[in-house]
Amino acid sequence: MNHDDRPAVPVRPSARVLLFDPRDRILLMKGRLPGAPANAGAWFTIGGGVEPGESFEAAAAREILEETGIADFQLGPVVWLREGVMRLPKPTLIVERYVVARCEEAEPVRDGWNAVERQLIDDIRWWALQDLADTAEPVFPPGLASRLPPIAAGRFPAEPVPIPWR
Repeated sequence: MNHDDRPAVPVRPSARVLLFDPRDRILLMKGRLPGAPANAGAWFTIGGGVEPGESFEAAAAREILEETGIADFQLGPVVWLREGVMRLPKPTLIVERYVVARCEEAEPVRDGWNAVERQLIDDIRWWALQDLADTAEPVFPPGLASRLPPIAAGRFPAEPVPIPWR
């Protein structure tokens, strides 16, 4: 079978947010795939799908408000790019852009969560970078803790850097 004979895989653009507070803590959610038990979750950045006609930055801003209730934030640059295939439930190419954002100290609220998020997201909390580096829990993207210190310090790459899917 050559490449032209393969069925097309749907593409899902996704805006991921590296949301930091004034203490350089990052906000992460712990969730799982449908059908997985509660203890099978992993920590990941806030964010989600880009709607048709929406930019990655506009999606990042919308996701911050929807997933955290935090309305006062400043968006920074896109620093990382990541792509990979995930079953949602069928194979889908996820195209992620990681946008840096900063906010004042605030506790996230779940008021804007939809039914699926309420069912599959088990926790949301701020992480100190050292606590993230020390955790044995699964975190996505892989290597997140080691990539964050320069970003938290405001040292951004000149162009977004591709990071591995796995």
